[in-house]
Amino acid sequence: MKWKGRRASTNVDDARGRRTATNAAGAGMLLNFVGRRFGVKGILVLIVVGAVMWKLGLVDTSQLVGGAPQTQSGPVQASAEEQERFAFVEVILADTEDVWKVEFNRIGGTYQEPTLVIYRRQTRTACGAGMAQMGPFYCPGDQKVYIDLGFYDELADSLNAPGDFAQAYVLAHEIGHHVQYLLGTSQKVAAMRGRPDYNEYSVRLELQADYYAGVWAHHDRHYLERGDIEEAMQAANAVGDDTIQGKSRGKIVPHSFTHGTAEQRMRWFNKGLQSGRIEDGDTFSMPYSDL
Repeated sequence: MKWKGRRASTNVDDARGRRTATNAAGAGMLLNFVGRRFGVKGILVLIVVGAVMWKLGLVDTSQLVGGAPQTQSGPVQASAEEQERFAFVEVILADTEDVWKVEFNRIGGTYQEPTLVIYRRQTRTACGAGMAQMGPFYCPGDQKVYIDLGFYDELADSLNAPGDFAQAYVLAHEIGHHVQYLLGTSQKVAAMRGRPDYNEYSVRLELQADYYAGVWAHHDRHYLERGDIEEAMQAANAVGDDTIQGKSRGKIVPHSFTHGTAEQRMRWFNKGLQSGRIEDGDTFSMPYSDL
């Protein structure tokens, strides 16, 4: 992807020098994430790992059972590779700003730019404690996207989805959640939490965010190089619920899906790539089996 020498967004908060102690809310958020992704076995493994870390003195139990998390700031020491990634996401964020300003203006709306928070290991958010193990995420409570740049190593090595455009797709997907927040879509889905069919609506929400990532890519085609789209498709395939469950559980449990299958995620990204129009990404009106 051609990104060097282009405009960088100013809506980036470099929080890499901040250190936030983990508290009960953070532990609960991590347990919820692991439970949704890996089931009871994953939670049991997490508990065992936590017990070992406690015995080794790597975890402060007083922070896990209560009390406000403490944040400290310090100097940032980063490798040349990390700094290049930092510069890269600044440019990708600027790209999304440009694309969504035009799209919102076209449909008679106003795009409000989100903030991208770049942190290490853990950070405080309006949605609770954010942890690197969760991967990149969007918090509607403060309208910010959070990312630990170390996730890109996992994307390339563990998920077998290398390449700068794979990295860009991940960020564009989270910005897609911000678009959903501005349109009121995510609030409607959040109100359904607790319903028996909530997971289905979660899948619809995630697939629409993939579609919106494709819309961004459609308008950024002039910056793409050979192989970029394939990188994004490979990343979408790698984060499909069936792909992740197959690796972690050894079996696939469709009723527990929250993000969609690899095939669905690739297909909806491609739909956005072909259309380039925000209004063509309705994942909520069709039957669930047709997604």
